[in-house]
Amino acid sequence: MPHRKHGRRVLQIRHVDAGSCNGCEQELTACTGPAYDWQHLGLDLVASPRHADALLVTGPMSDTMARPLNHVYSAIPQPKIVIAFGDCAAGCGVFQHAYGVRGGLDTADLTIPGCPPEPVQAIKALRTWMTTLTDPETEPKDSGRR
Repeated sequence: MPHRKHGRRVLQIRHVDAGSCNGCEQELTACTGPAYDWQHLGLDLVASPRHADALLVTGPMSDTMARPLNHVYSAIPQPKIVIAFGDCAAGCGVFQHAYGVRGGLDTADLTIPGCPPEPVQAIKALRTWMTTLTDPETEPKDSGRR
C-alpha cells in the first residue's frame, strides 16, 4: 500500500528493466524530470527493493532477466504491487516471440499500455490507481472477524 508522507500518499517504486529496447526507460526518465516531475505527485523511484511498495517492470522478460526479476520481487515487502509498464511487459509487445524472450508478466496489478507509454498517460494511470487503492470508499471494510 502507498505510504503517507506529510499527509500525502507516496508510492515507492523499484524499476527493473527485464530486457526492453529502452523506449520505456526514456519515458520513465521523462516522468522524473522537470517537465513532469512525478515526485511532487507522490511517485518515487527507489534503489532498493526493500524500500519499495511496487515493482515496475519494463521489457518482455528475457531469459537472462527472469531470475533477477524474481529476486527483486521476493525482496519487496508485502503487500507489494506489480506494474507492467509498456506493451512488452504486458505481454503484447513487438518482442514477444523473439529468441530468448519469455513474454510479459503473468500477473500485474496495474498495466500501463503503450510502446512506449507517454509520461502524461503513465502518471495519470498511476495516480488514478493510487487513489482507488487508498480511497476509504473503495477499501474493504473490516468485518471484525479474526
